[in-house]
Amino acid sequence: MKLLQFVISLVITVFFAIILNQSNPFGMENIPPLGQLMSPFQGFWQNAGHSADFDFSSKSFAELKEEVKVVYDDRLVPHIFASNLVDAHFAQGYVTAQHRLWQMDFATRAAAGMISEVVGPRALDYDKFQRRIGILQSAKAAVESWKKDDKNFALLEAYAAGVNAYIDQLAAKDYPVEYKLMGFAPTPWSPLRTALFARRMAQTLNFRHTDLATTNALQIFGKETFDFLYPERNPLQSPIIPDTVKWEFDPVVSITDTVDLIGEMFEHRALPMSPEGIGSNNWAVSGIKTANGHPILCNDPHLSLTLPAIWFEIQIHTPEINAYGVSLPGMPGIAIGFNENVAWGMTNVGQDVTDWYRIKWVDEDKQQYYFDGVPRKIQYTFEEIKVKGSSKPVIDTIRYTHIGPIVYDNDDAGLQDMAMRWVTLEEPKSNELESFLLLNKAKNYEDYSQALINYESPAQNFVFAAKDGDIALKVNGKFPAKKNQAGRFIEDGSTSQSQWQGFIPKEHIPQIKNPSRGFVASANQRSTGKDYPYYYNGGFDDYRGRIINRKLAEMENITVDDMKALQLSSQSILAEEGLPLLLKNLDRYQLSEEQIEMTKKLEDWNFEFSGTELTPVVFWEWLRNTYDGLWDEIILLQDSVEVLGPEWWRTLQMMERDTLSEFWDNKSSAEVERPAHIVTAAFQKTWQSLQEKRAEEADYDWQKHKATFIPHLARLAPFGRFDLPVGGFRFAPNAISDAHGPSWRMVVELGESINAFGVYPGGQSGNPGSPHYDDMVDPWVQGEYHQLWFMKDANEQKKNILFTQSLNGK
Repeated sequence: MKLLQFVISLVITVFFAIILNQSNPFGMENIPPLGQLMSPFQGFWQNAGHSADFDFSSKSFAELKEEVKVVYDDRLVPHIFASNLVDAHFAQGYVTAQHRLWQMDFATRAAAGMISEVVGPRALDYDKFQRRIGILQSAKAAVESWKKDDKNFALLEAYAAGVNAYIDQLAAKDYPVEYKLMGFAPTPWSPLRTALFARRMAQTLNFRHTDLATTNALQIFGKETFDFLYPERNPLQSPIIPDTVKWEFDPVVSITDTVDLIGEMFEHRALPMSPEGIGSNNWAVSGIKTANGHPILCNDPHLSLTLPAIWFEIQIHTPEINAYGVSLPGMPGIAIGFNENVAWGMTNVGQDVTDWYRIKWVDEDKQQYYFDGVPRKIQYTFEEIKVKGSSKPVIDTIRYTHIGPIVYDNDDAGLQDMAMRWVTLEEPKSNELESFLLLNKAKNYEDYSQALINYESPAQNFVFAAKDGDIALKVNGKFPAKKNQAGRFIEDGSTSQSQWQGFIPKEHIPQIKNPSRGFVASANQRSTGKDYPYYYNGGFDDYRGRIINRKLAEMENITVDDMKALQLSSQSILAEEGLPLLLKNLDRYQLSEEQIEMTKKLEDWNFEFSGTELTPVVFWEWLRNTYDGLWDEIILLQDSVEVLGPEWWRTLQMMERDTLSEFWDNKSSAEVERPAHIVTAAFQKTWQSLQEKRAEEADYDWQKHKATFIPHLARLAPFGRFDLPVGGFRFAPNAISDAHGPSWRMVVELGESINAFGVYPGGQSGNPGSPHYDDMVDPWVQGEYHQLWFMKDANEQKKNILFTQSLNGK
């Protein structure tokens, strides 16, 4: 213990040296009182151990009807045994707060736009943005909708009561260390904060939009060149729902109806949004393809990597439910997991559900706007933002149209005249939390289908497998019914003709059950082939889905180990298709002997992005430099205006079949360039950079180049993990990049008994002083899995039980 306290003391000292010389993302200006922070009675010393992790004392709460037992295994996974759902939700709230309170608090503050209240004025722009896109208003509306279902709302209130029961028993000395470092205290939980967490996930997963960049590209290049540079469909795509599926319905809007476009340039940057490439994999294989005849379901959602980890592993057992999996700290139930009969998982749907509309004002006062020729009044909301260190709150005025909020301020030239429509802000007509409760209870395909009727946002590909042999996948969510090209560009907000034409009926949304090929799978690629009778645009993966579908089609006698290997595969079709094209266009007469040797290594490469290999570095940087050389004029434009860049698959197409295109030519030089010029120059640039890197580190390889790290949620450097020795590639099934990757790997075999495995890059505890803070990071890096202990009752005895905690009623 003395050694641990010394180490933490040293870390804190280093932390202050860092924080006083750097600014964190939220601009923390207010350092807490050092005397209080360093106090041995209530400061960080109290967090040096992990007593909260191992609090096995009995507790009594008036909110509980009967005793709840919480059995902790050796990875600090709580197995909750309750005699009713209300008590189970109370216990889930309590144990989640016990291990993740600061994370829950900070994440929902960030969602609501309340960071300035705890870190000061430099977070004000961030908070304004969160308020202006409507997260807080949408969360409040969700709570009002949830209240209409008394039974399920009681579960939300029980969860909140459990969180608050934990908060109420804390003294200041017991606060998680982040509260002490940042100088604030926990605040009570409520169903609103659960709604905020849900809306924050929607923002992470379905708020990407390229309307501004696409509109500018069309204006700059004209329609013919635009269509050449930016085709919507990769002809090699392997969609989620196979092309063999027939669509036997009449759509509510014809795909031949095209929206009218406005001809304007917008000299402004797009709003902040989630980074490109956030995605996931999931699949289920039928017993006809497995070695023992049992279905196997797999899921690995790819998200930003953080500590504390985004997931919290848990089992919930009541007379109605016995489910195991991962929950989101702040939301009740199990989001991804399994029970005694079925398993389920999710990947993100890439469809664009955030659109922008140019408003036509009645006059310069901008108090009214035209819609279908009729003036409408602007509505106002007034957001009060508290700022640490200031005696007065900041009042931000937000203007609303019937389409949605006008997000940009009045001083944002040109863009203050645009309204945003985002499906997450639509009036809620469902209860996503009920969907997960029903999934937790599900026994068969019918139960799974019933659960998803109530799910709207964020849209997800829900994969399913059942012990009875059924497998299925539903592209599930609330999707706008759009005219052709609607939502791809900024549209005319003065006419209903450019608006969403309602929503796609549930029965028209793509889904598949028990396909003859023996598997279902999704990896954020397009949902359907080109014959689907609805138009939709968005951002879709072009490589992971193809290799997963290919490998699953080739496999027979599949085992759990085979499925683990597929999740861990770093083989990429982008490399398979891209490297031969680079080598074909390389002028080898300009290469040295050492460079020729490198090309031979590339020719022998297996397209695996292994962490200890150098060839992935050469390929990826060579391709990136080729991209920059080919699209140099577009990249130059991007320095001054928002312009869409061509996709990777289109770049490969250019090397393969559009070799005479004018885009290969650098207009600033007298010589007319062709692919060989650009590709060879890109290789030389890659080689030069590589030599510089290897001069610094002789054993430079892919894992050093990629430099994967897991930052602390508030970017408190001493509490993160850096330079992880791990392979992977964003365009491979094992999609690990610098700070994104598989946030939970799960493999579930549904036989007579459940055989399940899982791991995530973090740990159950949110306390950096705990051995369970990041104890699963190294197994995750090494590609290992933990067998998931699916308990049958609270009295089951195994050597891996740490302790049992009793929560009693009064």
